[in-house]
Amino acid sequence: MLPENAKNIVNAADSRMKDAVAFLEEDLKTYRVGKANPSVFNNVVVDYYGTPTPVPQVASVTAPDAKTLLIQPWEKSMIAKIEKAIMDANIGLTPSNNGESIRCVVPALTEERRKELIKKAKAAGENAKVVVRNARRDAVDQLKKAQKSDGLTEDAQKEGEEEVQKLTDKHVKNIDNVIAAKEKDILTV
Repeated sequence: MLPENAKNIVNAADSRMKDAVAFLEEDLKTYRVGKANPSVFNNVVVDYYGTPTPVPQVASVTAPDAKTLLIQPWEKSMIAKIEKAIMDANIGLTPSNNGESIRCVVPALTEERRKELIKKAKAAGENAKVVVRNARRDAVDQLKKAQKSDGLTEDAQKEGEEEVQKLTDKHVKNIDNVIAAKEKDILTV
């Protein structure tokens, strides 16, 4: 049974690892993979009265069908700014407006673009793994310090390190599963 101070260190590491996985999942949602997904606009920023603001905060973004994204700004004056922001973001979508709303037809992905997206997803996965490993390293360092200064027993320190390693393995496996699922999604025509 781990003492309270060791438990806190392990729980803090677990929390950081979970955050890394959650961030990766959110990041992968913004990838355009051939079917309409409103979250591709989460990182597209528009100038809203001098403040850089994500498109979903100035407009309603929906996917009326699998190949179309519809953006309905809450203020008509934002249509041109949103169109420009989409073009500047270089996400592979061409906006067209009818004075009321903006439509973006999602083109099918080329083989080259699919490979690019998979490479980008794998890089994001590696970054998430680095965050998980850093959390492990920090937790192990804290456990060693606690053994030296806070009177944590050597057995408790070793047990804590084993616990942190189990969490690390679990979260790295989660990351691999998330990347594999995204890769399958990208390759699905």
